This record gives sequence, structure tokens and C-alpha cells, in this order.
Amino acid sequence: MSTRRITLDLHPIFNRGDRIDAALRDAMDEAEARKAKELEIICGKGSGALKKRVLRFLDRRDVRERYHRVDKDPRNHGRVFVHFRWRRGQ
Repeated sequence: MSTRRITLDLHPIFNRGDRIDAALRDAMDEAEARKAKELEIICGKGSGALKKRVLRFLDRRDVRERYHRVDKDPRNHGRVFVHFRWRRGQ
């Protein structure tokens, strides 16, 4: 089982909607390919619009099936953690 953690920083593309969704999809694909335990998404504190967009993406049915749970960092409101659970043989 992997203890890998993947980090996706959305600061460089915060105002590029099409690239945000593509980056989130790519990060989810990488997490699955590497059997990562956690994906850290850094969306920044700002107005909260980017974080809301990330949470809406993660709440889509096709995406929700790919991970175990989502946590918002209570000490840093600009981060979201996506946790994965892998079974043996997966």
C-alpha cells in the first residue's frame, strides 16, 4: 500500500476555468495510478470561489465514486484533502 501524497496547487490557474477542471481530473487520475492515500488540493484562501468550485467538482457523482472521503483543513481554509482507500489487488 502506498503512503504517497500528491499535491495540486491551483494558484497558477485560479482564473482559468477550463484548466482547473482538467488539472483536477489529471490529479485524480495520477492518484489512482499511483495508489496514493491522499490528494492535497491547494486552492488558496481568497474569496472562497475557487474552493467552492473544487468542492462542486468533487461532489459530482462520477468523481465521488473515485475517492473515500474529503476533508477541509480546519487550520488552513485554503486546502482540501481527498482521501483514497485501496483494497488489496486493486
